[in-house]
Amino acid sequence: MNERLEQQMRFLLEADKSKEIVRQTYLADGSRKENDAEHSWHLALMCAILSEYANEKIDVGRTMAMVLVHDLVEIDAGDTYAYDEAGNADKRQRELAAAERIFRLLPEDQAVWMRGLWDEFEGGTTPEAKFANTLDKIQPVLLNDASGGRSWREHQVEEARILARNVHTPEGSKILWEYARGRIQKNVENGNIRGCQEKADDPFDKKE
Repeated sequence: MNERLEQQMRFLLEADKSKEIVRQTYLADGSRKENDAEHSWHLALMCAILSEYANEKIDVGRTMAMVLVHDLVEIDAGDTYAYDEAGNADKRQRELAAAERIFRLLPEDQAVWMRGLWDEFEGGTTPEAKFANTLDKIQPVLLNDASGGRSWREHQVEEARILARNVHTPEGSKILWEYARGRIQKNVENGNIRGCQEKADDPFDKKE
């Protein structure tokens, strides 16, 4: 028996469970909510198409691999809604435990590689991780805008909270954040996002 192949297949079957993890973001047509596998695939495709807009030169293949594995921990930890304060309180601990179990299903060399990609994404300091995190943040904005702000309206999300969540988003791509910021502003103006009397800090306006 080829034990290495068996380990790889067990991991791939485990990864299939990401199709069962439902996110809060709706598909562009608003018909249903997307799952983690669809989200990760979409980020990989975005990386292939939009990598020219990264602030720094990136290894596209590495970044695509990073976004494909970045949410696998949610198989155990579950999807934590971006604006769920209680859920986010222990999110890091849940996801670390999940990473320890899930990536260890692989042969040792691949387990180290995959875990390294996940840790790199979480750290958000390399050019690849910065761009991957930018894609992860703007993808829900694009889908929310396309679906008429459905998730934003259901959760009564405020502009200030969106901007606070995106404080580091321009670090991966100023151009893509500027595009997403325009979609956010449009949805503030049409009432899908709750505006605030006090203007929230815009990460795009931060000086280098």
